[in-house]
Amino acid sequence: MKAISFVVVLAVVAGCGGGGSRSDYRVTRMASGPISDACISSDRKARSPQLCGCIQAAANVELSNGDQRMAVGFYRDPHRAQEIRQSDRASHEAFWKRYSAFVDRAERMCKGV
Repeated sequence: MKAISFVVVLAVVAGCGGGGSRSDYRVTRMASGPISDACISSDRKARSPQLCGCIQAAANVELSNGDQRMAVGFYRDPHRAQEIRQSDRASHEAFWKRYSAFVDRAERMCKGV
């Protein structure tokens, strides 16, 4: 259930706005890439090119290309997010910390988009 929550947070709650101390994300508030493509292809009602592009911009700041590929899988298989979050593997724990930072940034950046 938490996996679904994180995916929903990613796609829906990412309508949250600027703020925070770092300004690197303000340069690009809309970007294209794998997260944006997965977001646009999803069946979520709140999706839009602007919102999905903003979420991608947050991903570009917080996630590596490999992290983004793993996160894209959460759109297709939300249960996978739960598996990664609960995994005992150090690499999964490190990924989840980066992913959580990405979700937080997307929430702040994309408010009102």
